[in-house]
Amino acid sequence: MTASVPAARVERTQLPNGLVICTEYVPGVRSVALGVWVRSASVHESREQMGVSHLLEHLVFKGTARRTARDIAVALESRGGALDAYTSRENTAFQAHILDRDLPLAIDLLHDLLFSPLLRDEDLALERQVVLDEIALVDDTPDDLVFEEHNALMWGAHPYGYTILGTRESVGALTGSALRAQHARAFVPSNMVMSAAGNVDHQHVVSLVESAGWGAPGASRPVVAVPPPQMAPVATKHIVRDLQQSHIVFGSTTIPMADPTRPAFLIVSTLLGGGMSSRLFQHVRERLGLAYAVYGFHSLNSDIGMHGVYVGTAPETTSKARTAVDDELKRLTDEGVPEDELELGRQQLLGQYLLSLESPGARMQRAASCELVGEPFRTVEEVTRRIESVTRDDALAVARAWFAPERHSVVVLGPKQSDD
Repeated sequence: MTASVPAARVERTQLPNGLVICTEYVPGVRSVALGVWVRSASVHESREQMGVSHLLEHLVFKGTARRTARDIAVALESRGGALDAYTSRENTAFQAHILDRDLPLAIDLLHDLLFSPLLRDEDLALERQVVLDEIALVDDTPDDLVFEEHNALMWGAHPYGYTILGTRESVGALTGSALRAQHARAFVPSNMVMSAAGNVDHQHVVSLVESAGWGAPGASRPVVAVPPPQMAPVATKHIVRDLQQSHIVFGSTTIPMADPTRPAFLIVSTLLGGGMSSRLFQHVRERLGLAYAVYGFHSLNSDIGMHGVYVGTAPETTSKARTAVDDELKRLTDEGVPEDELELGRQQLLGQYLLSLESPGARMQRAASCELVGEPFRTVEEVTRRIESVTRDDALAVARAWFAPERHSVVVLGPKQSDD
């Protein structure tokens, strides 16, 4: 007998100051995943201030009016929990994973970090160097750098083409006043979403949030992103580096996160490059032996998405690897997916979704994502029906709309080829 998956039900409250709080109770756990998303990140930056959101994410951990940097580091770790943060294209997120008994502490700590950071110039000088080292690490890691170069080629002057970390020049020029202005503009309750999942009661969370001061009046300062181009330029770029391998990224624009064809898109993407059973792995690696690493990837934002393929191959087989990937993309768009393979894709995607529901962190992310992109929250049964109802025609339409090889821009990072 198969155990039933706990029903997914998210409760939502919006405080008078605009802060949105989403929670989901997960039975059978003693933990809570708690996160706050600030609707401000690299897509909202100017080229001159590229990296300001990421640097600010670092800097808030250097101390607040009530806590030193060490106090912040020790607060949750000393109780077995964890605190971290990241900056994406559209949001800056701060997250804690804790025991349920430590929820009041985590809510207070996140309030302190987000609303009362010191943002001192002397801390900026130290943290700037940390970020410059992070940039240098990417520059020294070809299979990271090729993605940054591909973003720049694909999006051009649009902020989606910026590096989230910023450049040495832009980060080196950021001042304390610029960081403080960014904080004042973006870190306001109306620009935030809080999400919690695990052993939580919604009204209790709302009460703790209000008690910690999150409900204080705050100015509404919406941060507006520049609309992206709907079709990226089709181009090829070879960046010559003296490496032992050629790193290749193919990519093009695709659907936004809330698009109704997302289940079909995800199935097609999974069948193409989502694991050892995928078409790309079986053809490029297993049959042809052209690569150790080959996979598909995608990133779906609120206004547009992108998808692509990465392959790392020997310099002398670069052309063969590119042709092999193009052949698989063309076969997908010409022939679609047979019913038996489509059923495997349905079950793979559904299994990934159901397994994710066992993680409070994944449930926290899921609830926040629905709020951030304006997508309705769906029950387990609704999501299951959407996945299982994808037809061969649906998959073929998605493949032809987004996966045709002639849509893709390509970046090669590696040694010079004889035909360059």
